[in-house]
Amino acid sequence: MTSEKIEQWLPHRYPFLLVDRVLELKPGESILALKNVTYNEPFFTGHFPDFKLMPGVLILEALAQAGGILLYHSLPDPELLFMVLSKIEEAKFRRPVRPGDQLKLSVRMLKHKAGFWSFEAEATVDGEIAAEGRLVAGMMKKNENEKDKRD
Repeated sequence: MTSEKIEQWLPHRYPFLLVDRVLELKPGESILALKNVTYNEPFFTGHFPDFKLMPGVLILEALAQAGGILLYHSLPDPELLFMVLSKIEEAKFRRPVRPGDQLKLSVRMLKHKAGFWSFEAEATVDGEIAAEGRLVAGMMKKNENEKDKRD
């Protein structure tokens, strides 16, 4: 899935769209996506100018966005729904993410209960875990006037 297709599924846009490409998608099961971390990312101007690090919260956001793509492809009538991140559990940051790194975003569905879905998520760089945790997402119904046009 290319960035143009990703924009059809996620409401995020630059500079907050943090998924560049989807490599593998198994609806109802898992997704493998990429985030290319470039020197020109806007957050590097302040985090930190002399030792550039991708903020951990943005790594988790990239994982949540990948989970959103998975969820939208796993539900009927996704154009009527809007996913919101509800909870982050047991997040751990294992290695720094720096300009030039490529994050592999791996998200697997765990369970669904009462309108909430939980996911196991892991971001790796060169085979090393950079961040991991469990994410919980809820779905809200969109206003009928805000339907997306998806092909």
